[in-house]
Amino acid sequence: MASAKPSSASSSSIHSGSDPMAQMRKSFEQFLSSFNTQDSFVKPHDLPPIELDAEHLKRLQSDFMERATQLWNDSLHDSIQLKDRRFSSEAWSAQPSSKFLAAMYLLNGEFLQKMVQAVKTDAKTQARLSFAVEQYVALAAPSNFLALNPDAMKKAIESDGLSISQGMQNLLHDVKQGHVSMTDESVFEVGKNVALTPGQVVFENPYFQLIEYAPLTPKVYERPLLLVPPCINKFYILDLKPENSLIRHAVANGHRTFVVSWTNPKEDMAHATWEDYTQEVVLKAIEVTQLICSAKTINALGFCVGGTLLSTALGVLAAKGEHPVESFTLLTTLVDFSNTGILDVFIDEAMVKLRELQYANGGLMSGKDMAQTFSFLRPNDLVWNYVVSNYLKGESPPPFDLLYWNSDATNLPGPLYAWYLRNMYLENLLKEPGALSVCGETLDLSKVKAPVYIYGSKEDHIVPIDAAYASTKIFKGKKRFVMGASGHIAGVINPPANKKRSHWISTKSSFPEALQDWVAGAKEIPGSWWDDWITWLGQHAGKTVTAPKTQGNKVFKPIEPAPGRYVSVKV
Repeated sequence: MASAKPSSASSSSIHSGSDPMAQMRKSFEQFLSSFNTQDSFVKPHDLPPIELDAEHLKRLQSDFMERATQLWNDSLHDSIQLKDRRFSSEAWSAQPSSKFLAAMYLLNGEFLQKMVQAVKTDAKTQARLSFAVEQYVALAAPSNFLALNPDAMKKAIESDGLSISQGMQNLLHDVKQGHVSMTDESVFEVGKNVALTPGQVVFENPYFQLIEYAPLTPKVYERPLLLVPPCINKFYILDLKPENSLIRHAVANGHRTFVVSWTNPKEDMAHATWEDYTQEVVLKAIEVTQLICSAKTINALGFCVGGTLLSTALGVLAAKGEHPVESFTLLTTLVDFSNTGILDVFIDEAMVKLRELQYANGGLMSGKDMAQTFSFLRPNDLVWNYVVSNYLKGESPPPFDLLYWNSDATNLPGPLYAWYLRNMYLENLLKEPGALSVCGETLDLSKVKAPVYIYGSKEDHIVPIDAAYASTKIFKGKKRFVMGASGHIAGVINPPANKKRSHWISTKSSFPEALQDWVAGAKEIPGSWWDDWITWLGQHAGKTVTAPKTQGNKVFKPIEPAPGRYVSVKV
C-alpha cells in the first residue's frame, strides 16, 4: 500500500516552519545553554563551549522526517503501536488523537537523546546531558498531565469527579509527609509485619545496635555470621517478611546471626566521620560478636555501602596483622570506584568541594533528599508513575514491603558523606595500596586474605555489574563471584521459594580481566543465588554445636527484643 503524503495542514502538526527540525533544534540549543546557569537541574562546572556536529544533525533531521511521516501515515490507517507501558491502557488506544500524541512524544524523546550524541564534548558532560534530557523527557510525557491523559479523564468522568478529589487529598497527604507515596505506608509497622525474625539487641552505642537472632535449629555453626547493611538505609531490607528475609534464611540454615542496626543520625551525630563508623560500628560489632560467641574468627557480610565499610575495617585489621574474619561476603558493593554508573553525573571536584565546605563544621545529609535523588535515577518508574496514579487518577498505592522500606529514609552525617565522596567516588583511593589512612592505619586491601563471596546484579544502576566484578582484582584470597539477574535490591532480595530470575556461576578458579570474558565462561542457573551462598558459607562456618538457649552472654546481656529502638527512628 502506497504511503499517504501528509497535507500541509497535517504537516504543521509534525513540525513548524520549512525546516522539519528547526523548532526541536532551537529548543535543544536553548536547553544546552541552560547548563551554564545556576538553576539547571544538573550543574556541570566549568563546561567547555558546546558545539553541535552539523553532519550528525543533518542525518538526524532526515531520519526524523522519515519517521514522523511514517507515523502520520500509520495514524491515518490506525496502525500505531504503543509499546510504552505508560500508554498501554485501552483509553490511549481508543482515541486516535491521544495515541498520535503519545507516539509523537516517544519519537521526540528518542530523537532528543540522539541529539545528545551530536554534541561535541567529553564523555562526562555528554552523560550529564543525557541524564538531564532523560529528566526533561520523563517530565514532559502527556500521561503526566490531566488534560492530556485520556485514562485519567475517563476515570474522572466515570467517578463524577471523585478521582480528582481523591487525587488532591493524596497530593496534600504527600506534601505533608514530604515525599511521594509509593505504597500504603499506614499498613506497615517495623516489628509488627516487617523485621519479624525473633532476636535480642545485645549491644548498643550512639552509632548502632547489635542484634543477635534466636536460633531456629537445634544445632548451629560454631562460627557466627555478622551482617553489615548499608548505613544509608535501614537494616530490615534484609528482614522484610519471613518468606523473603535473607536474615531468617541464614538463621534457618544453622547460622548464629548478628546484624548491625544503624542509628538514624540526629544533630548529636552531625560530626561523625567515616573513621567513626569504621571504628565504633564495624570493628566494634566484630569484637562484640566474637566475645559473645567465644569465637576466634567470624564470618561477615556487607551490603552496598555496608560492604565498603566492611572492606575498610578489614583493611584496618590487616594493617595491624589481625584477621578475625574467616570469610566475608560483598553484596552489590563498590570497592573499586572506577565505574560508578549513573551516579557519576553528580560527582566532580567542584561538587565535592561544595559538600566539604557545607559540612566543614558538621551537619546532616538529609535522608529525604538522598531518597529523592535515587528516585530520579529511574524517573518514570519511581516518580511519575506515582504522580499519575496517586494524583491524576486518585488511586492509593497497594501495600508493598520493599517500597515501604525504600521510603523509610535515613540521614547521614555530613562529614562522613563528604569524605566518602572525596576519597571513594572522586579519587577512588580505597583500591590503591597505601593511599588511605583510617583509624591510624594505612590501608592495603591486598593484605586481606580471607575467602570472599562477591555478588553483583546484572542490571544494577547503582553498583554496575562490572564494578562489582572489579573487586575480584583487589582481594587476594580465594574468591567466588556470582552474578544475579535484576537490579540493586530486587536481585539481592530474591528468595529461593519464589523461583524467580537466574544467577550465573563459573566453575573456573581464575578471573579474566573483563567481565564479558567471565560471563562467556559462566553457566546460567535458574532461580535464586541464596542457596549457593549458604553452601559456600557453610564451608567456612566450622563444626556444629548445640544452639544457645538465650542471646548475648553475662557481659553483653539482652537490652530489648529485635528489631530494637534505633530502626524505628524517623527522619
